Amino acid sequence: MRLKVRLLDLEAGGKFIVVLNRDDAEDMGVSGLSRVRISYANRWLTAIVNVALESVTRGYIGVYNEVKRFLNLRDGDEVDVEAAHFPLSVYYIRNKLSGRKLSYEEIFEIVRDVVSGNLSEIEIAAFVTALHTFGLDLDEATSLSMAMVETGNRLELKKPLIVDKHSIGGVPGDKTTLLVVPIIAASGLTIPKSSSRSITSAAGTADRAEVLMPVTLGIEEMREVVERTNGCIVWGGALDLAPADDIFIRVEHPLSIDPLLLPSIMSKKKAVGANLLVIDIPTGRGTKIKTIGEADLLAKDFIELGRRLGIRVQCAVTYGEQPVGYAIGPALEAWEALNTIMGKSQSYDLIDKAVHIAGILLEMSGKADGNGRAIALEILRSGKAEEKLREIISAQGGDPKIKPDDIVLGSERFTVHSKRGGVILWIDNASIVEAARLAGAPRDKGAGVLLHKKIGDKVSEGDALATIFAERASKLERAISLFEEFPVIGVGDRMEMLIHEVKERPVAKRTFVLER
Repeated sequence: MRLKVRLLDLEAGGKFIVVLNRDDAEDMGVSGLSRVRISYANRWLTAIVNVALESVTRGYIGVYNEVKRFLNLRDGDEVDVEAAHFPLSVYYIRNKLSGRKLSYEEIFEIVRDVVSGNLSEIEIAAFVTALHTFGLDLDEATSLSMAMVETGNRLELKKPLIVDKHSIGGVPGDKTTLLVVPIIAASGLTIPKSSSRSITSAAGTADRAEVLMPVTLGIEEMREVVERTNGCIVWGGALDLAPADDIFIRVEHPLSIDPLLLPSIMSKKKAVGANLLVIDIPTGRGTKIKTIGEADLLAKDFIELGRRLGIRVQCAVTYGEQPVGYAIGPALEAWEALNTIMGKSQSYDLIDKAVHIAGILLEMSGKADGNGRAIALEILRSGKAEEKLREIISAQGGDPKIKPDDIVLGSERFTVHSKRGGVILWIDNASIVEAARLAGAPRDKGAGVLLHKKIGDKVSEGDALATIFAERASKLERAISLFEEFPVIGVGDRMEMLIHEVKERPVAKRTFVLER
């Protein structure tokens, strides 16, 4: 059937989508979410169909911007349209829904169709749900990792050894990467760090780093920075490394499931050419991984998957029952990290975690022999890490002379005070994150929460526990209400056995953490 083009000026998130008049669709024997093949000027594509009653008249085809760009269409152009078969990947997804193990060829076909936009959101959701329900063994995780690498860009560096680190997320305020990358780069090792923006947290590593420097670099710009400085901290979303992962995450998030954790992380490390990798697994209440036993089992899978991909992996099981450092929120975390690397902060837990992870990398690479933590700490204390961070900031287009006082924090502030004396017994990670997000983080860079006390600290009645920062008074009020309505920081004379009473049937809110 020959139809005239009507440009709709709509984006479909990378998918090829068209709109047909209902009568034309019936004549072709297609319906909503069916496929059609569109040909124009010796080019063709397969698009997903939406059906309209009146907005697209008979004899016309409404095209989204992705279709317009691929075929170079203008209003009124005539295209040939015919019914097309469902992609083979749809049948492979059905097989997984039946519990069948998929081969590499089948998984590659699915991932390729995800990246090229040939699968609808419903079909992608079915695949993710099938992985969650039936699980994926290490063979399938390996196949998914390789398929995700093959369908995206790769960072090609002329370096014999490339190291990397990654946290599975789940603990607030984890600005460790802002210290580890310059420590490792200052040691002479190469660490091309691609990072995510926040998905469910108050700040992703890219959000924190963006306070100090531009992070939206292309793959060639990333290569130039790494070749000049040995390291970088850039946003992975602009690099097109394992692009299927970003599409899968959009489905995982609303469903609150994360079956692709291992291949998601490992595919991106493979794409940057990492040889040595440390995986940080925060563990404890309020994190993804609740127990050390669970952490060890996950570490075992990471190590084996790394072996299959040619990456030597070690895992660091870290304490995650309270925020890392005192600051939660993009600007606050960048401010704390900069103070720490300049030797002006007393964030012992942040320093300890950073030098432990950096020390493991130094030992894995042969730069240290059992004393990696001490060498990493010396690089930090000597000023070499600060010098390297400023070098990276400059190479990425930021101000290498930036000072902590230059970082703009939210002007609307409220301090929460303790209603009793005692000791800090616990901190609710999820509530701290929620308060920071209610205050505006991560969109409002200056919003967040600054803790004044951590677990084990003594407090007197009236002592400051935390200060909330916001850029708007209305958002500040929302965050304050959370502290007033729910116990966020527990204060007591000693460990108290009663947590709270349940008098009615509660609506249990399960904390879901999705970070990359």
